[in-house]
Amino acid sequence: MSSDPTAGSFTRLLSPAQIGPLSLRNRIVLPAMDQNLCDDGLVTDVLVEHYAELARGGAGLLVLETSAVAFPRGATARHQPALSHDGVIPGLRRLADAVHAHGALMVVQANHHGRISGMDTAEGRPCLVPSMPPPDSDPMSIMADTTTDEIMAMAALTGGRMPTYVEATPEDLTGIVEYFADAAARVQIAGLDGLEIHAAHGYLIDTFLSPAWNQRTDDYGGSEEGRARLLVEVVEAVRARCGADFALLVRLNGQDAALPKGITPDLAARYALKAETAGADAIHVTAYSSITGRAGFTEGPLPWRDCQYEDLARTVKAAVNVPVIAVGRIRPKEAERILTDEGADLIAMGRQLLADPDLPNRLAEGRPDLIRPCINCFVCVAQNFWSATPVCAVNPRLGRPTRPLPSRVDRPGHVVVVGGGPGGLEAARVAAERGHSVTVLEKTDHLGGTARFSALTTPLNGELVHWLSTAATVAGVEIQTGTTATPEVVAALAPTAVVVASGAVRARPDVPGADLPHVLSGDDLRGLLTGDDLDARRTGLLARLALAAGNLLGITSDLKRVRELSRRWMPIGQQVVVVGGGLVGTELAEFLAERGRKVTVIEEGAHLAVEMAHPRRWRALHEARDRGVDFRSGTQLVAVTVNEVVVRAVDEIDDQTEEGDSSELRITADTVLLAGGVRPDPSLADAIRSAVDPDVPVHIVGDAGEIGYIEGAIRSGHDVGCTV
Repeated sequence: MSSDPTAGSFTRLLSPAQIGPLSLRNRIVLPAMDQNLCDDGLVTDVLVEHYAELARGGAGLLVLETSAVAFPRGATARHQPALSHDGVIPGLRRLADAVHAHGALMVVQANHHGRISGMDTAEGRPCLVPSMPPPDSDPMSIMADTTTDEIMAMAALTGGRMPTYVEATPEDLTGIVEYFADAAARVQIAGLDGLEIHAAHGYLIDTFLSPAWNQRTDDYGGSEEGRARLLVEVVEAVRARCGADFALLVRLNGQDAALPKGITPDLAARYALKAETAGADAIHVTAYSSITGRAGFTEGPLPWRDCQYEDLARTVKAAVNVPVIAVGRIRPKEAERILTDEGADLIAMGRQLLADPDLPNRLAEGRPDLIRPCINCFVCVAQNFWSATPVCAVNPRLGRPTRPLPSRVDRPGHVVVVGGGPGGLEAARVAAERGHSVTVLEKTDHLGGTARFSALTTPLNGELVHWLSTAATVAGVEIQTGTTATPEVVAALAPTAVVVASGAVRARPDVPGADLPHVLSGDDLRGLLTGDDLDARRTGLLARLALAAGNLLGITSDLKRVRELSRRWMPIGQQVVVVGGGLVGTELAEFLAERGRKVTVIEEGAHLAVEMAHPRRWRALHEARDRGVDFRSGTQLVAVTVNEVVVRAVDEIDDQTEEGDSSELRITADTVLLAGGVRPDPSLADAIRSAVDPDVPVHIVGDAGEIGYIEGAIRSGHDVGCTV
């Protein structure tokens, strides 16, 4: 698989497609992505603008987020769309008109949430299930590696109530079928183009399809035909109600990834054929996993690997004669490959379209290099766990769709940006697109700041840095690398506005041994691996000579080569203690463990990697532990010796005696990495204010003002770029 997701042509991806009665302008589909912008189930103007922006971006088909057919029954929250009464039709009609005005088509994903019906729980109703007890009915399993605030936000959705369950009766199921048919009729009256029946992700219809969930012995269980009956009846009822001119899709689990005796790909293919026979125009193949173990969410439905569900779509496509939609983190280059070799007929791109709604237009313009990349951080989908509006680490407009687009300035000025990290580059790009002359001053020879270094552990961050630098250059930004932005240098450029994006500072812990040569800060490690600041490197002569040679040959400037070479050699020891179990420490630990190091992570706080969105945290900690990383939360660094670190439990600190604390623990270490102690540093901004004209505004973005990592840097950079 190519490392460049934008390389190549996209003739097949951009070609027209047909789903039943629908003629689509291309094969790019926005899958249902909850925005939680409705008001008691009713479509709002903000929601309309969100989908209008995606339609303007060029996608062929949009799927409205999962909508409750029996609202408030069987719903997750009052912020999701309702389909249960005629009062929803005007809002849906506004949505249809807005999307159609930009050449896209839209279907509505219709759902009954069954065992996951948060509103049923909140309002004291039992959740409908095919049989008792649900296989993973222990909601407490999600608590590990989840912060107290996150757990409280999830619990608030149900008012702290725990779910109860009741087996659906045949009469209940007859009513469910009618709910779907009525919902479809309302969608059709509103002028939308079809319905997607949600039969996946552990919701009601899916639990009937699954041999693990469905233990019934009546007509709705007991056999493959019985388990499929509810889905077949829903499809038939919708088709009968709405006719042949209304598109009908089915979203189907291709596999229950972590559910014993669940749906297999072959079983999914047989269910897909039954749906086609009943009247479905297309099958949208996804996956699901039990929440047990938490990382299961990134097996399904939140993919963490490229093309994660490709094989599932291929299996279903081989069984049916209607179009198949593939999903699962499929980027443009791989989408073109899958379509060309007939592994699917259309490609759903969820988080990528949230990161850049203009992705289809960029491909059509022949500028895939200007597509803002999704960095797979799960910040967007994390919000859905408490029914909040998604935000995006790289797209500052997501969650704020009514925010005015950057406008051209009446009086262009000269904006000087100090620092070429994500915040500085975003501010520079936006300011230049508004008409300003913009100069970026970056003290190193490379753009990207700490995000560039993090690309060693998280390669997608490197794609983001490449996009930021490309987009800034295309916008006309002048970039000066290897330039130290002293107050005098900045003042000499006669700026009309200054943006300081110089980043944070990292303090060494105040403990004995913190200054020993084998104790490396993040900056030290960055220098070691990328070739920056050779004279400041805390390492031996042999490593210095090797890295100097790497610089001379250009090896250390290519992070992909550095990443690969690091599997064979790194100038650090074999037994590593990482001090700080936040985002940086966790990613470093996984990176080093993958390269054969024995890694221990110590973290003073009670929770690990709290800066990560929790689905990403669950996956990262799972992967690191699988590689042998020993995480120790609630643990404080006491001292460092030449071959050990001394630590103690935080809750035992008060038990010290003058003779020494018997709770102290010694951990062997020939390298200590400091991954904490990060704090904002506005000092350069203060110095520049004193050097420039008093009327020149000096803005601070990114970690120089507030620690927010990539998400905070880009959002603050964007907002400042819109105002200078």
